[in-house]
Parts: sequence; C-alpha cells; structure tokens
Amino acid sequence: MSCELLVLTALETELTADKLPSDRPIVYTGIGKINATLASVEAIARYQPKKILNFGTAGGVNVQAKGLVQVGKVIQRDMLAEPLAPRGTVPFCTRPQVYLSGQGGLTCATGDSFVTAHDPWLVEQNVDVVDMELFAIAAVAHHHGIPWIGLKYISDHANESSADDWQTSVNAGEAAFLSYLARVKL
Repeated sequence: MSCELLVLTALETELTADKLPSDRPIVYTGIGKINATLASVEAIARYQPKKILNFGTAGGVNVQAKGLVQVGKVIQRDMLAEPLAPRGTVPFCTRPQVYLSGQGGLTCATGDSFVTAHDPWLVEQNVDVVDMELFAIAAVAHHHGIPWIGLKYISDHANESSADDWQTSVNAGEAAFLSYLARVKL
C-alpha cells in the first residue's frame, strides 16, 4: 500500500483518526523518541509514503510561539555525552545531528522529558518549541529519503504549569490542524 502523505501523531487525544480524510492514514507513535522511531519504521514499511507529517503538541520556549506552528529545524535536547561531544550531539555518529524540513519555520528540540523549567541551553540554541518525538521521526524519514513536515500545536509554555496546561489543551490543536490540511496542498 502506498500513500501520498502519512500522518504520525503521538496520541489519539491529540488527533482523532476519524476526522482525517480517508486518503490520509494516521499512525499513533506513542510518547518519546524510541516509540516514535519504532512506529515510524513500521509505518514506512506498511504505507510507503511519499511524505511524512508529524502533528502533535509542543511546549513553547519562545513566547512568540502560539497556536499551530511549522517546524523547519529539529535537534535533540537530551543527548548529554559531554565531554565526548557537545550537548545535543551523538558522539562518533555519522548521521545528521540536525534535520531540516525545507519548509522554513521554527526550531524544535526533541527529548524524552517533559520540560517544566527554563533551560538556558534551549535559549542559546534559538529553540522555539520542545517536543518528545519529532527528531526521531525526522531521522527515520531522512534515512528513508522521505520529506517530512512538522506541525506543532503550542499546548503549554515549558514552565512549572506545563503539565496542567498540557492536560487542558492536548486536543485544542486538532481543529487548527484539520483547517491547515483543508487549505494547504501537501
């Protein structure tokens, strides 16, 4: 089975499958980089997509980031192998340490933790949003030569109230995402 666009989303609470057009398969990856990697590899084998779109929630590090935003660049925020390599870099790895969508947009930093406090490193790297899956999805897409798009809905502001804010707004981006899909040719 082949498709034009495969949608990858961490949780059904972020985007319900029955609201997508039938020609837009959706795969729920689960939370975190390992789950996203495994689900992405399996989904590519099953659907053979021409393009991958990751939609999900994100914490806004940049106060200007609001609503539905497009990610143009993604890095890792939790790879800490110093002194072998700088933060965000996998030592002795020949794969890219940064992935670009080619679509412009904001910078996302992916990690396997929920950001609930100010992190100066994120500011130094000009990070706009943080999530828990996009870097893994972009890496798998790159490995398979498949273009990717990252769309994130800002559910919280990566601060001490993030967990409560995320719980309240986890599904708030669905309408904005569906509106985007209806008006943009992908």
